[in-house]
Amino acid sequence: MHAWTKTICVILISIVAGCSATLPKNSPPASKTYKNKVDVRVMGSRRSYLVHVPPAYEDRTPLPLVVVIHGAFETAWDIEKRSGFSDLADREGFVALYPNGMGLFGFLQHWNAGHCCGKAAEDGIDDVGFIATAIDDVRTRLSIDPDRTYAVGFSNGGMLAYRFAAEKTGTLAALAVVAATIGGRPSDNVPVWRPRKPSGPLPVIVFHGLDDDAVPPQGGVSSKRGGKRTFLSIEDSIRFWVTNNGCNREPLSGERRQNSVRIQTWKGCRQGADVVLYLLEKWGHVWPGLYYTAELNDENPLKGFDAAGIIWDFFKAHHRNI
Repeated sequence: MHAWTKTICVILISIVAGCSATLPKNSPPASKTYKNKVDVRVMGSRRSYLVHVPPAYEDRTPLPLVVVIHGAFETAWDIEKRSGFSDLADREGFVALYPNGMGLFGFLQHWNAGHCCGKAAEDGIDDVGFIATAIDDVRTRLSIDPDRTYAVGFSNGGMLAYRFAAEKTGTLAALAVVAATIGGRPSDNVPVWRPRKPSGPLPVIVFHGLDDDAVPPQGGVSSKRGGKRTFLSIEDSIRFWVTNNGCNREPLSGERRQNSVRIQTWKGCRQGADVVLYLLEKWGHVWPGLYYTAELNDENPLKGFDAAGIIWDFFKAHHRNI
């Protein structure tokens, strides 16, 4: 067996072993990441999720729940590793839930976000229903504060997070989306897809790299992937929530990190449901967190930028209002 083959095998075995434990239902769990399945089947297979329990967990004290949805061609394990939310959960005391999309043998996973992506969208998989079921399953096993459940999505997972937030608004206290758009269409011969009107206001924070060539900030066709699929712009995505939340039309603007981070905040929203947009200069279609930014050159203004920490600070300021 070649050395690289052995390395791959060791990595795969480690992944499986590290996530093989099932979250207990009637006893206090140890602090670690568990893998669970729910009774939602697609093509005969039960759907799964990872859930990370922090050291601060006690049955007597309900904790917040942060649902983190991976992008296309990724897995729950990938987004756990790259986003940093499990490490943050250990420090801040919340439970992190990572649902798995549908793919081939647990890989190449996608989500049905309405307008995108892959076989999940083509087959009309009910991913909104699956996310809701996964949340309910965690709530039956752990003590979770129902007024502090939040969702985060990256790329195709961010598209699903937008859709979930619109269709299940009352489930969430706030939403965060990274490198995604709220709508679009797979080809010219179908109408543009947008989510339905939410049932109420919802605080939203969005991050997008200005050099993103997979989900272009200005909308339209991806220069990276080509084809006929088009995406709505980030402006369209933000306007959806600004209008829904009844915010002031003009945002407050600011800059950080030597003007490499532009921040726009829409205030005056119903029930305090502010909308915040972070635009990152010279950043592409990559999670903007320590997994990547810690290794940047010391002269790079984005070195040490941590979206997860900013998102959690935003979440902490909001409880469910519906």
